[in-house]
Amino acid sequence: MLRAVLTDTRRTAGSLLTAVNRNPALAAAVAAASSTSESSPRGGSSSPAAGADGPPPLSAAAAAILPPPRGRPARTAHAPPPPKAPRCAAAPALPERGYLGAMEEDGPLLLNLGRRNALKRKLQSSPHGNPPLKRKSKPSVNNFKKRAAETGTREKGSSSQRSLPKKQLTANQNESQKSKLFIKTSSLFKNNPDIPEIHRKAVQQVQENVFTTDSFSQLDLHPHLIATITTVLKICSMTSVQKQTIPVLLQGKDALVRSQTGSGKTLAYGIPLVQSLQGMKSKIQRSDGPYALVLVPTRELALQTFDTIQKLLKPFTWIVPGVLMGGEKRKSEKARLRKGINILISTPGRLVDHIKSTECIHFRRTQWLIIDEADRLQTSFFFSFLPYGVFCHFCSFCRILDLGFEKDVTVILNALNAERETRQNVLLSATLTEGVTRLADISLNDPIRISIADEVRKSLKPALQREKEANSSSNCMEQENFAVPEKLKQYFMMVPSKLRLVTLAAFILEKCMYAKQQKMIIFFSSCEQVEFHYELLVNVLSGELESEQPKRSPVSVQLQFLRLHGNMEQEERTEVFQEFLKSNTGILLCTDVAARGLDLPQVMWIVQYNAPASPAEYIHRIGRTARIGCHGNSLLVLAPSEAEYVSLLASHKINVSEIKMEKVLSTLMKDDRLRLHRPGSKKSYGVDPQEVRERATVLQTKFENYVHSSEGTIQWAKKALQSFLCAYTAYPRSLKHIFHIKSIHLGHVAKSFGLRDAPQNLTTLPTANSKKKTKLKAKRSDLLKKTRGKHRLAEILRSEYSSGMDSGVSKVKKKRKKKQRKTGDQQTPE
Repeated sequence: MLRAVLTDTRRTAGSLLTAVNRNPALAAAVAAASSTSESSPRGGSSSPAAGADGPPPLSAAAAAILPPPRGRPARTAHAPPPPKAPRCAAAPALPERGYLGAMEEDGPLLLNLGRRNALKRKLQSSPHGNPPLKRKSKPSVNNFKKRAAETGTREKGSSSQRSLPKKQLTANQNESQKSKLFIKTSSLFKNNPDIPEIHRKAVQQVQENVFTTDSFSQLDLHPHLIATITTVLKICSMTSVQKQTIPVLLQGKDALVRSQTGSGKTLAYGIPLVQSLQGMKSKIQRSDGPYALVLVPTRELALQTFDTIQKLLKPFTWIVPGVLMGGEKRKSEKARLRKGINILISTPGRLVDHIKSTECIHFRRTQWLIIDEADRLQTSFFFSFLPYGVFCHFCSFCRILDLGFEKDVTVILNALNAERETRQNVLLSATLTEGVTRLADISLNDPIRISIADEVRKSLKPALQREKEANSSSNCMEQENFAVPEKLKQYFMMVPSKLRLVTLAAFILEKCMYAKQQKMIIFFSSCEQVEFHYELLVNVLSGELESEQPKRSPVSVQLQFLRLHGNMEQEERTEVFQEFLKSNTGILLCTDVAARGLDLPQVMWIVQYNAPASPAEYIHRIGRTARIGCHGNSLLVLAPSEAEYVSLLASHKINVSEIKMEKVLSTLMKDDRLRLHRPGSKKSYGVDPQEVRERATVLQTKFENYVHSSEGTIQWAKKALQSFLCAYTAYPRSLKHIFHIKSIHLGHVAKSFGLRDAPQNLTTLPTANSKKKTKLKAKRSDLLKKTRGKHRLAEILRSEYSSGMDSGVSKVKKKRKKKQRKTGDQQTPE
């Protein structure tokens, strides 16, 4: 661009010189102008010519023709003009050098002239012809140099920053974030749903008189058995359920026993069982095989029942008890069955396995069948006795009951009926509903119904009694009332989804660290959640916080976490169960495998982190505390959208009180490890809501930092979240208006698993039983395609759940599989 301007300037100067040479009048005018400039120079005084720093002096011709240069400061009336050097040389020098050489010396001024001419050409060529705007005066050369130097230093600084490595930049950013007191989870208390106010009437709970003044010596029992009860078991008097059940069972009658949790139902059938077996005329031999079969739903309950029966048999050494359960070695169990077991205690699945694979097992002399926790096991027990018409009548009822053990129990009952039809049947549970008892009246042989709560109901007013009868006749299943231990205090707490994890941690710290040493059981809805929360709480509450604990801190209690669920190895399950049974403190994270029948002493708190699927399951969970007249507490954690569950419990005469979430979170003020260390801040002795929120945010940040510390922990959190969502969709249809998947905010729920954002593609994550589930879904879809109509579906349910035989469709599938195997064997080369 500069070259173009110089070219234009030279052309303009050349045209001016030719015009001066051709016109003598113009040449005389130029000579006169040069003479006047010599006689009276501008400024009134002469100055030396410009040196090397400035431009060369201007010739006379150039000074006469060219206008003064732009950019000179305007003269004012007050300040005299600055002295200027003479800008022209002598006139006789012009012909020697020529006008072009003189103009070449005046480079900057000719440059300005070229710029003016270029601007004029642009305005002439513009289509609009608008007058140009007044341009600001150009900065001087010195100012331009200063600005260039400043921009150069800026560019150098930016280039030095860009040249830094990425690791150093991230380190500098982290240091700046630490100095600014930045918290990542500041939105923990924002955009949460409002917690509704629960307006409900206080209900009168059904209470049972657990203890009586009657002793076991009043019964017709063997003296050695009475001595064992008083010395080994250290029990002096009978409970109400034992007082009513033992005489009935000693008479050889069938019984349906219902009593609250922790009331001594195991001894209610164990004592008459041992009394009848030891009093048989022909002495029992071990090789005779089982005389009694006791079915229980879980392995831990099987171990506990076996321990109790073994203590009762201490004076009767010729009667041999035994236990069969999943997870143990089949080879050792088969060896014990060959030698002989007289009282066989088993879970349904393992017993079915031995019925199909062990030849030495038989039930020729079985006289007792006892089903503990019968509401989980008894559905197919009843269906095996029902004709087709009665079965179809109760088809809608069977959807409500637990169908997990139906096939196994059906196979067991068919094996018993094939070898011996007459026996004494006993069914026991804390939650035998009215519908189940009606089925028992049909299926059992003149059963005696024993319900301790009925004795309390008889003492009620006649008006209340009539109201209860009307409710039970209209809807016996929904209005069934359950007995609750008298010294059990029940609470619930409304917690938004984002605050569930922090609130649970604060509750654990309050009850197990800051208060007296207590035992606590926390129930979850899936095995993956148990595993995830166990690792999270162990590493954050027991690991990270305890490492930050000062030496002189008053908090010196170490939290001990244990876990128990169905996916664990049997050896580990037994070890955890025995450890928690014998310890005085501890926090057990578990699924519903620990909700049935377990007698765990000194448990003070039951926390239901995920709501149970029915009020009956609620009763069994809280029944792990306040046993045999002891004190206990329970807490149910609910989301704001699940508030109606409290009314559902009230309809079953279950009274729960509310604990405020803010009260639980305020316990974080006792722990200075969660305090934000601001410069100049003093220790607060009161409860400041803002500081409580800050401490809760600090604790949540610790959880999230651990979850996001590695890719493996993030995957664990996603699997746990996925299992929670699957369990949430598995609630029964009658509770879908309370627990619906659409009412869940995925981002808020992810926060309770330590995830900062809602994860994507949860369905693609592998689960523990993903292969099994896909196989079952495929089979079920094929089954539904081939079954058309309600009659066909009823036939399949009847054939599978009543007789234990496979359906016609499954037979066809088996034949096809056999044919495929045969063809495959033929095709494989030998």
